[in-house]
Amino acid sequence: MTRAWRITTVTDAARARIAVARLAAACGVPTVARTRLATALSGQLRQCLTKGGTWLLTLEGSEDGEGAHGGPGELHVVVVPAPDGAAGESTPWTTAVPCPEPGRLSGPCPVPEDAAALSEGLLGADEDTSVVLDELAEQEGLVAFHREELHQTNQGVLALHAELDAAGRAQREAFAAERRARTEAENARRRLTFLADASAALTASLNHDEILRRLPELLVPRYADGVDVWLFDPEDGRPLPAAHPGAAVQAARTGRPQYAADHPGNLPGVEDRPPSALAPDRPLLCVPLLTPRRAPLGVLTLSPQGERWDPDDAVMLIELARRAGIALDNARRFEHNRDIAETLQRALLTELPSAPGVGLAARYLPATHGLNIGGDWYDAFLQRDGSLVTVIGDVTGHGLHAAVMMSQLRTALRAYAVDGDSPGRLLTRLHGYLRHLQPDLFATAVIARFHPDDRTLTWAAAGHPPPVLRLPDGGIRTLDAKPGAMLGIPLSQDIADHTERLAPGSTLALYTDGLVERRSRGIDPGIERLGTALASFDRAELDADLEDAADRVLQPLLSDSERDDDVCLLLCHLRG
Repeated sequence: MTRAWRITTVTDAARARIAVARLAAACGVPTVARTRLATALSGQLRQCLTKGGTWLLTLEGSEDGEGAHGGPGELHVVVVPAPDGAAGESTPWTTAVPCPEPGRLSGPCPVPEDAAALSEGLLGADEDTSVVLDELAEQEGLVAFHREELHQTNQGVLALHAELDAAGRAQREAFAAERRARTEAENARRRLTFLADASAALTASLNHDEILRRLPELLVPRYADGVDVWLFDPEDGRPLPAAHPGAAVQAARTGRPQYAADHPGNLPGVEDRPPSALAPDRPLLCVPLLTPRRAPLGVLTLSPQGERWDPDDAVMLIELARRAGIALDNARRFEHNRDIAETLQRALLTELPSAPGVGLAARYLPATHGLNIGGDWYDAFLQRDGSLVTVIGDVTGHGLHAAVMMSQLRTALRAYAVDGDSPGRLLTRLHGYLRHLQPDLFATAVIARFHPDDRTLTWAAAGHPPPVLRLPDGGIRTLDAKPGAMLGIPLSQDIADHTERLAPGSTLALYTDGLVERRSRGIDPGIERLGTALASFDRAELDADLEDAADRVLQPLLSDSERDDDVCLLLCHLRG
């Protein structure tokens, strides 16, 4: 069904708008849609009245719900110029709204003619607008509620982000602190390891010059760019440098570390000073070298690799300098005691006598470790009947006590030999003497006596390596007949004599275990090497120069420069 209205005046437009609104309400059009329809239609009719002429408003719908221009359940409103209304050409205006009850369009819809009815229609439109406004206010309330809810949610999200950001910063700071702590711990471990290794290297040697050589090797280039060691009393003719930095002089005077640079060092326990005139562009750390009694030995001057020192490195270097001072003091004391010991040792060794028909050559070499003084000794002297007595022995232990006991044994042996006793008897008496004199001290010895008339060798041994005899034809024999036990053991013993007939050109080698014994190989290979060295000589060489032969015997046996024990060798050569 179609409804139409001719609109020429404002009153026609108002009546048509009221009729359309009432028909839309009758067809069940919702209030909001009906209000939108009325608002849009009013605007269009206002334009039509402005243009003038007569306009035709058509409302189309159907009872079965299917309109001519729309789908089921729709109302179509069309505004076009009337054919006879003298309005100009214009595009038709159309709109559509949903129509839940299209059948009601067929019912009557009178439009009142009087102004009161028009006013009532306008007030009814205001009621629709009020409903729309109420729904709008409700929607605005919902929007405000949801906006507030969204705001609260955003605030929570922002707070959560802030917490996460703070947690992230705290975690990053914790990770950074952990990395710094790990780095500091690793640096501390590195410094302690270096300090321990350097201390071991410095204290391992008791050689003063060796310690001075190792100091720069340890520090450059790992912890210093340059190292200078200033000793107050240089030895071995080493000249004094022409000048020293003022900080080094101050460190020597005060005994406290000094730092000379154009900037403060802020190093723990170190005094800051102006830069040195000798090196104005280079920082210097001057550390005194002190003995355990705080006596100054010298000053260690270091220059850093960069522009300044790391405080922890400086603390470690000061500790290293303290240990280096102790090592230098120990080395000096040791070298002083060693010189005294060597002087005493050589003073205790006697000169060899001149015996008819027998050539003698002796060598004594102190150990390269320790105080270089021990109980090894050799001796040779003539008895009343013209016999030549040769002795070689070894008192257990090292040091002054062993040297003193060696001197006492040698003196006792010479006193016993005045009576003309045989070698075995002399060793037996020495054994009793040592047991009563020093119950906790032991010794080994070999005594060999040459008879000038019958060319007979009588010998006896007590716990000592056996003598080695070189025959005139170059053959080697080890005189290992049953020896006695070590002198001084808590056991009574009578040490037996052994006799050998010697031919001219024979050579007897008496020695201590330091010549033939090595920890890794034992003593037997060393005795074989000694025999090989003796066999390598011609008889003429032994007759001509026994001293040179003694040196040549030692050379292959002491090829290694480090010796843990003293070495004694006594060669006895029977001339023709």
